[in-house]
Amino acid sequence: MGVTAAPIRAIMASTQHHILKNGGITMKKHIVCIGDSNTHGYCADPNDCADGGIRFNEDERWTCLLQKALGDGYLVTEEGLSGRTTVFPDPLHESMDALSVIYSLLKSHEAVDLLIIMLGTNDTKERLGANAACIAIGMERLVRKAQSVDCWGDHAPNILVVCPPAILPLMEVNPCGAAMGKGCVEKSAQLPRYLSASAQLVGAHYLDAAACEFNRVDGMHLTRRGHAQLAQELARLVPTLL
Repeated sequence: MGVTAAPIRAIMASTQHHILKNGGITMKKHIVCIGDSNTHGYCADPNDCADGGIRFNEDERWTCLLQKALGDGYLVTEEGLSGRTTVFPDPLHESMDALSVIYSLLKSHEAVDLLIIMLGTNDTKERLGANAACIAIGMERLVRKAQSVDCWGDHAPNILVVCPPAILPLMEVNPCGAAMGKGCVEKSAQLPRYLSASAQLVGAHYLDAAACEFNRVDGMHLTRRGHAQLAQELARLVPTLL
């Protein structure tokens, strides 16, 4: 009688874990960060970026700052894609929904000790037709999918949902506001209430990043200071989740 691949991988992960422990080697806690442009590190204001480009560097992005704050006992992996949504396919750009790629992303980084998901800003786009309540249901579906992936080694799925800061009204008068469409500001402001309830429903941890600074250029991307603020909040929270 054959043995399925999933139990074999789980046994191998568990065995490796114990061999390393018995050998006196401490395995790093692996944290995977899945998000959109604010995880990728897009910089809307070149004057705010040390390199003067469109992406914050390794000394500025919140993922890299979190790695430095946590230290050598942790491995922080960033998986940020500009435009990414939770579950909603974008008719203008392919492979933008996290749901369609979450399995391969998690499997490529196993074993995972903590998954951080910060999504929701792009879900507010008018062309996607989702209100705040539906965006939260999309997050529920994404989290449940992530929980089902056999990437967690010898422990239970461990997921932190981070609600992004609310989009600022100035976004609507920015050139990018035309493509985002109407209603984004209002839907974004409602996300904390719905996402916190969704996280609780699916057994995920929750953090509201409302205090992290968005820029005054397009109103929906973190500043260098905002990245530092988010890294600081996560550096306090993450060790308590592992």
